Amino acid sequence: MAHAPKADHRTNRLLAALVPEDFALLEPHLELVDLKRGQVLYETGNAISHAYFPHDAMVSLVNVMEDGGTVEVGLFGREGVLGLLGALVTREAFGRYIVQMSGTASRISFERLNEVRNACPNLRDLIMRYGEALLAQTFQTVSCNAVHVVEARCCRWILSMHDRADQDTLPLTHEFLAEMLGVQRSSVSVVTRTLQTAGLVQQSRGGITVIDRAGLEETACECYAKIRRIYQRLLPGTYPQPPSR
Repeated sequence: MAHAPKADHRTNRLLAALVPEDFALLEPHLELVDLKRGQVLYETGNAISHAYFPHDAMVSLVNVMEDGGTVEVGLFGREGVLGLLGALVTREAFGRYIVQMSGTASRISFERLNEVRNACPNLRDLIMRYGEALLAQTFQTVSCNAVHVVEARCCRWILSMHDRADQDTLPLTHEFLAEMLGVQRSSVSVVTRTLQTAGLVQQSRGGITVIDRAGLEETACECYAKIRRIYQRLLPGTYPQPPSR
């Protein structure tokens, strides 16, 4: 669905990292689209036709089990592009790509993206670096889900979303957060109450508001900082900074 107002596609930090000459080759093929919270861009096994470069939207890659259980294995915001890995060979989605925060994104068909990538070594290098960072993020997230306690994982997830948002209040429900973490809703309720009592967050009908970011970082597991370092090493300047307070 096209978005009427003009937009700067370089709101996405990967696109912003391209030199003007390379971006000029890509820009004519970029389309601005609205993404709505809860919208499923691709379901597991769907054919992937487009890559999405989020601006202020956020999208989760979720693994869906046979019993219907879910757990997030990847998160995409203005630092990245979604759909690349599954499109390399099979052109099929590895999991469910679901919008967790409404916003806009730049969309391009893979046919056009591949044409520009083949003619543009800098874009090819950027995509390869991002692919490596994304694989490292996924590896770390899977490990985190297996060995770290729910409270630490919840803090990591809130911080990761806060990094990519332009606001302190995140539109999160206990049910949605439980689905992303692959745990029971009751476990999330206990954790968020604990975090609120500690003065780290404030819960409301509108979501969860970050109150004490430093406290969340202290409570989060090592995975949050490790993922940030990976992006900063492979793609300097592209990983978003949290909103200033």
